[in-house]
Amino acid sequence: MTPLEILVVALIIDAVVGDPHWMWSRLSHPVAMMGAVVKSADDRFNAGLFRRAKGTAVMAALVVVSLALGTAVSYLHYASLIETIVVALLLAQNALARHVVDVGDALDRGLPEGRCAVALIVGRDTAEMPHDGVIRSAIESAAENLSDGVIAPAFWFLALGLPGILMYKIVNTADSMIGYRTEKHRQFGWAAARLDDILNWIPARLTALLIAPRIVLSRNLRYLAADARRHRSPNAGWPESAMARRLGIALSGPRVYDGKPSDDPFVNAGARKSLNTDDIRRCVRILWENWALWLGTLGAIAILWRF
Repeated sequence: MTPLEILVVALIIDAVVGDPHWMWSRLSHPVAMMGAVVKSADDRFNAGLFRRAKGTAVMAALVVVSLALGTAVSYLHYASLIETIVVALLLAQNALARHVVDVGDALDRGLPEGRCAVALIVGRDTAEMPHDGVIRSAIESAAENLSDGVIAPAFWFLALGLPGILMYKIVNTADSMIGYRTEKHRQFGWAAARLDDILNWIPARLTALLIAPRIVLSRNLRYLAADARRHRSPNAGWPESAMARRLGIALSGPRVYDGKPSDDPFVNAGARKSLNTDDIRRCVRILWENWALWLGTLGAIAILWRF
C-alpha cells in the first residue's frame, strides 16, 4: 500500500473505531507511553544547571529514536498493516469530536457539569469559568486540536512516512507536557516548544484552509492572518481564527491560568460574543466536514496515482 492509501484507511478506522475505552483501560495507548517517557526525562534531567541544554539533548534523543523506530518497522513483514494500525492510533478525529460533544451535552445539564467536561480538554482554570467561556474554550480546543491531532500527524506521515508521524507525536506530546513558560519548564521545555512550533507551522495554516477555504482564498485572508498574529501561539491562532470566522463568533479573549488572569485579545473581535451550545454542535459538524474533505481529497489523489 502507498502512504496515501494507508492514511485513507487509517482515517476511516479512527473515525469509526476511535479509542475504545475497553481496550485502553487494559493496555497503554502509544501516546500514553510517549508521555511516560517524557515524564521520566523531566523527572530525571530537569534540575540543576544547563536545563536548556539538557532539554535540547532530550528532545534530540527522542526525535532520533522515533525516526529510527519508524524506519525499522518498514523492514518488518506486514509493514503496511502495522503502519495502518499505528497511524490510526495516532490520529484523533473521533476522540476530538466526542470530547467536544461531551462539553455541549454536559453544559445542557448545567454549568458545573460543563466546567468539569471542558476541564478535561483545556489547560486553563475552569472553576469560575462563565457559560460563554466554557463554550468558547471547547471550540478553541476543537480548532487547535484538529490541527495538532489530525492534520499535523497526517501531514508528517505523508511527508516522512511512519518515522515522520512518530517524530511529530513525541514532539507534540513533549510540548503539551513541558513546553510551558513556567519557572519549572521555561528552560527545560524550550526545545520541545520551539520544535513543536516548527513542525506545526504548515499544518496549522493548512487546517485554516480546510476549515474556511472561502475566507483563506479571499481578500479576507488578511484579517484572519492579523488575528492569528495576535494569538499567543504562532500556530494555534490560524485554525482558531478560521473557526471563529466560519462560525461568526469571537474566540480567545481573557482567561485565567494557574489563578493568574491573562488579558488575551479576542480573535474576530467584532463578531458575536454571546455563545450557546448550538455553536459547539456547529463546530463539531465543521470538524466532520473537514474530515470528509481531507479524506475525499486524499482518496481522489490515491486513485489518480494508481492510474
